[in-house]
Amino acid sequence: MKKILTAEQVDRALSKLFKAVTANMPKDAPIAIIGIRTRGETLARRLVERLAADYPKMQVDLGILDITFYRDDLSRRRGAPLVRATEIDFDIDDRWMLLVDDVLQTGRSIRAALDAIHDFGRPRIIRLGVLIDRGGREVPIAADYVGKTLSAPDGQRIQLKLKENDGQEGAYIVKKA
Repeated sequence: MKKILTAEQVDRALSKLFKAVTANMPKDAPIAIIGIRTRGETLARRLVERLAADYPKMQVDLGILDITFYRDDLSRRRGAPLVRATEIDFDIDDRWMLLVDDVLQTGRSIRAALDAIHDFGRPRIIRLGVLIDRGGREVPIAADYVGKTLSAPDGQRIQLKLKENDGQEGAYIVKKA
């Protein structure tokens, strides 16, 4: 495992992502920020905290999305899948929505998330924000907002670690399982 982003660099990437999102989101309409479990959830929480500090009158709802049963590789995985709750306890119909994930590579997780979201309603618009865009798409999906663009050699992936989830902060290149 090779460290490619320090905690400070992760924070700068999140700040860049935050600035890009706030430059383009409506300031006068309720918005929904949905984080994909697990680290997308943590990043979504951080974005909501920053929005609350900078735009205290803005209505922002936070949701958490588990995409386990929407994955196209579910039958290929060994063992029982780890399924956790999806927490979207507000109406998403006709809302401006930001979907948040940690690392975008193939696009398959985002495709699964879009399928899952539409089981909850029909947002007016969905934008995608990712902390790291690694490239290597297998489906035609692109992020609207990116904190940092990085690459990794074939056979390796980028793993983000966040202090809330992992006790440490940084991005690492690791071998694919």
